[in-house]
Order: sequence, then structure tokens, then C-alpha cells
Amino acid sequence: MAAVEPSAKYLVALAGPPGAGKSTVANEVVWRLNYIWKKEGCRSREGDEIAVAVPMDGFHLYRWQLDQMEDPTEAHARRGAPWTFDPVGLANRLKTLREKGSVSLPSFDHGVGDPVEDDIHVEERHKLIVVEGNYLLLNDGDWKALGSLFNERWFIEVDTDEAMKRVERRHVITGKPADVAQWRVAYNDRPNAELIQKSKVNADLWIRSVPLKVSESVQ
Repeated sequence: MAAVEPSAKYLVALAGPPGAGKSTVANEVVWRLNYIWKKEGCRSREGDEIAVAVPMDGFHLYRWQLDQMEDPTEAHARRGAPWTFDPVGLANRLKTLREKGSVSLPSFDHGVGDPVEDDIHVEERHKLIVVEGNYLLLNDGDWKALGSLFNERWFIEVDTDEAMKRVERRHVITGKPADVAQWRVAYNDRPNAELIQKSKVNADLWIRSVPLKVSESVQ
């Protein structure tokens, strides 16, 4: 990062199926780089942080957009499938970031169930931007245009059955009844995961997902 020009951006796509641990890995990479940057005395006048994680979740289509689809019931049931996102909007924001050096992006409010516009800010001081999301390595349709916008593309490898167990637990923790969680995994999450697994051939780096064991003495 020290070798990257001050005005340049180094974009990393971090993809993988649901339950792979994309957010965990992205946030850890960002935290470690910012920590090392500060520890090595590389502080710039803008501040210590030079890395930031950006989730793709903010580019979910709004619920009202799903309502306008040919089969709204199916659209809501399959929310999270590639056709329920806005890859063109994501590509445009990343182009703006490269051209202007900063950009605001949407986050996603899981309580409301919709994006929150301009909630994430990538500033000029940020050199490394880790964009994490399911479909960043897809080579089909509007997703294909994203490929040329990244300097590196990473993929988290995980057994699909293990990933689905994690996703099912997550559904239950967030309040879904067990039978609904199982249906959601079978009807939507697993088909999405199987599609995403095929995109790993487009990665520059594969990362093996392992169960997270947190030490009692974590600082």
C-alpha cells in the first residue's frame, strides 16, 4: 500500500457463497492493514485508516422494485439471487471512486429490509477498498462489467453443506422459525451458493474457510 500512488485506489473483490465468512475476512484484512499502517508510523495528514470494507448488500433491489416484477411473490422469496441486485449501480459507484477518489455507497438495513443510500463513505485517504459480496466474480450479464474494476479478485472456498448449516443457524438466530429457515436454505440459499461456487474459477486467490475459534485472551 505504501507503493500505491496517493491518489490511486486498490480494489479487491472478495466473493464466496452465503456462510463463507466474507464479512469476517474483509473486516479482518482491513483492521490488520490499518493497524500495521498506524504502527509503522505511516500516518497521513488525513488520518490513520487507509483501508475500508464495502459490503455489496447495499445494492439489493428495494422491496418496491421487487413488487413491480412479473411475479412479486417469487421475487421476494428469491431475494438474494443475482437478479435481485443492482450490479450496474455498483459498477457505476466503483467507476466514480476510481475517477474522483471518493464516493458514497449504500448500506443495507436488515431491520427495515431495504438499502440505506449514501451510508458508507470511501474517502480520498482510503487506498485499499475490499468489496465483499456473493456475485462479484460472476461472468454473466451485467455482473461481467465488474471484473475490470478490481485489481485483485479473491474467493473464499467452503464446503456448500457446511456453509448452509451456518446460514440456517443465522436465519434462526435472526428470528426465523426452524422450518422457515430450512425452507429458505433449500429454496434460495443453496441454489445461490451452487451458482457462486462456479465463479471461483475467476479468482486470483482462493482462501480456505475454517471454523472460527476465538481465544479467551483475544485482545
